[in-house]
Amino acid sequence: MKKFLAAICAAALLMTGCGGGDNSGGKTSSGGKTFNYGTIAYGVAMENVGTDPHESYSGWSTLRYGIGETLFRFNEHMELEPWLAESFEQVDDFTVKIKINDAAKFSNGKKVDGTAVKACLEDLIAKHDRAPRDLKISAIEADGQFVTIKSSEKVPALLNYLSDPYGCIVDVEAGVKDKIAVGTGPYKAVKVTDTQVDLVKNENYWGAVKPKLDEIFVKSITDGDTLTMAMQNGELDAVQGLPYSSLQLFKDGYKLSQVETSRVYQAAFNFNTPELQDLNVRKAISMAIDKENFTKVLLNGNGAPAIGPFPANLTFGGDKVHSVSYDLDAAKKLLADAGWNDSDGDGYVDKNGKNLELRWLTYTSRQELPLLAEAAQASLKQIGIKLNVNATDNYKTFLKSGDYDIFSKAIVTAPTGDPEYYFTSHIVPGAVDNAGFYDSEQIAALENELHNTFGADKRSELAIKMSQQVLDDCALIYASHLRMSFVMKPNVEGFKAHPSDYYEITAELDKK
Repeated sequence: MKKFLAAICAAALLMTGCGGGDNSGGKTSSGGKTFNYGTIAYGVAMENVGTDPHESYSGWSTLRYGIGETLFRFNEHMELEPWLAESFEQVDDFTVKIKINDAAKFSNGKKVDGTAVKACLEDLIAKHDRAPRDLKISAIEADGQFVTIKSSEKVPALLNYLSDPYGCIVDVEAGVKDKIAVGTGPYKAVKVTDTQVDLVKNENYWGAVKPKLDEIFVKSITDGDTLTMAMQNGELDAVQGLPYSSLQLFKDGYKLSQVETSRVYQAAFNFNTPELQDLNVRKAISMAIDKENFTKVLLNGNGAPAIGPFPANLTFGGDKVHSVSYDLDAAKKLLADAGWNDSDGDGYVDKNGKNLELRWLTYTSRQELPLLAEAAQASLKQIGIKLNVNATDNYKTFLKSGDYDIFSKAIVTAPTGDPEYYFTSHIVPGAVDNAGFYDSEQIAALENELHNTFGADKRSELAIKMSQQVLDDCALIYASHLRMSFVMKPNVEGFKAHPSDYYEITAELDKK
């Protein structure tokens, strides 16, 4: 009842004062078109508040909401194609020369040339946590519309990395004011808060297709019930991230755009926890997670059970590797082999007088994560493990202090169309998001080889080996790959889900 009342109150707030709400039937006071967009994917917990792509994951907001663009982008088959760039030349294994489109300009009217791109990339590698490790840039040269990038090592996936949201080209000379960066996209931000981004049409947009909407309000609504109600009440034109249980409410009278993505629900074991340093214990826990039931029941079939980090539709995907199967009896035996038995009959296994009790950390803004935690809690109880769940959007505090044994999150594993992104950010020793402190010599060696290997086929082979090593070590549990779903009013056009999870508001978006 409390949750329902909270949803009612939140919905009422949306109707009466959400800062830029549209109560004009889709028109501004001057007769222009407005668009209200509700999403669960913007907020402090996702580290993407603001539009400065050089700050944490804010580049996702810059790119998703049509504020910024990258040198290259991915088509619906996750193949690279030029965007701000017109062409490129691979000069040698360490050097790439990129030609910037002559028409490209920032939203303030300034031309995008080699010098502007050079300044942006230099600011990126000076400030960002992941980009320097990915790009390995040693020098950048600008000459008219050309920019030449030299890397200290071979970076076969350099263009893929430059297509990451952190690669959005912004005017660094203009600076970032009130969390607003100057990009090149069809829309520009005029107000940014922790819960909303207000956009207006970029009158200087350089693209062939011009923006069709005058104002767009991107609203963070992380409660699934509130998001559902706001869409039902007509307060929103489109939504992203509805609870899967709510999708059936919009079968009639709405448009639906869906696509399979590489976003996966994963859980990393903390190797600093003594009990989890035993492979048998990690394997037993992995075998107790019912992926089929989680996907079929809790996700309402909107996804596919995961084997490894990548979905089966990628050349280096899940059907190329194998992991342990759901088997509670086998899990109990593994625990017994590791010396964990219920000696006192309290229902939990123990060793040396201590029960096997673990802490599962996750967050609530990705609403299926708490459901995965609850499912894991119930399953682990069946094999004698007590699991305490901490679902909080303040999870960063616990990650920093180390107050967790298992950390689950949702992560897009192949947003750049290349497998190396995931390994360098989450798996290799010392990676920024290696929450489990997993340290494998085999992984380090394979990553070094992957980092110096050109050619998609060879890179796929190495990625498969790396995925299998992670699974053999039971370093992480991969529960399910997700399906991206956009729900919109019938008069909305040009709003299409994309497998990269990057592109949402584009110049094609319109409301008839």
